[in-house]
Amino acid sequence: MINNYSNTAQLKDLMTVPPMTAAQHAEIMRKRNEQRRKIEDAREQRQSERDPYGERA
Repeated sequence: MINNYSNTAQLKDLMTVPPMTAAQHAEIMRKRNEQRRKIEDAREQRQSERDPYGERA
């Protein structure tokens, strides 16, 4: 889980910096989605290695 309260920037610095562009935002979101997919794939692979026969009822 990402800690949203770990930013140590001063409020003045945050308020005087221009907002990010759409391209910057898109790049950040692409990286975040790629990282999430890698984590999900690793989790699925680990789960399939634990139980090679699938779900058992």
